[in-house]
Amino acid sequence: MVKVFIGVLVATIALIVVFQFIDPNINTGGVSTSLVDSNSISVSISGEVVRSGTYLLDKNTALFDLIEACGGVTSNADENAYDTSYLLQDGYSFYIAPKYDNSDVCSLEPIEKVNINKDDAETMSKISGIGSTIATAIVNYRNDNGSFGRIEDIKNVNGIGNATFEKVKNYITIK
Repeated sequence: MVKVFIGVLVATIALIVVFQFIDPNINTGGVSTSLVDSNSISVSISGEVVRSGTYLLDKNTALFDLIEACGGVTSNADENAYDTSYLLQDGYSFYIAPKYDNSDVCSLEPIEKVNINKDDAETMSKISGIGSTIATAIVNYRNDNGSFGRIEDIKNVNGIGNATFEKVKNYITIK
């Protein structure tokens, strides 16, 4: 009986010590316990941000508000790869691309990128993952539908899915 009492006492003390080190303000992956109403939207953000995750925001808010909610962008965020005035929509996700290659910490040269709103097909086809056929499809989509508002919109182009987007997301800009 004494052994059981000592075991429970040790476990209780260990839990108290562990709970002292848990930050009550920690981001739990954007999980929210608040009720979702018709005036709220759920949007995700990842990449060069302080806290990636899914956030619950008011309708009629812009990417600026999402960036603010996640703690801001890092110093490596490429400001040409996102538009802070872009109006958020429920279920959207945003990737903030890096300016410099994260695998080369000593790099002083920015990643060579193409602008999917301005560059021609020949220029875009120089990026690995975008061949001449896909580059032409991007230009045709842009001509038919207008400029891309976010880099994720490139997935609307026929022939570009999640796998291709993952290959090219660090090499494209919208401005």
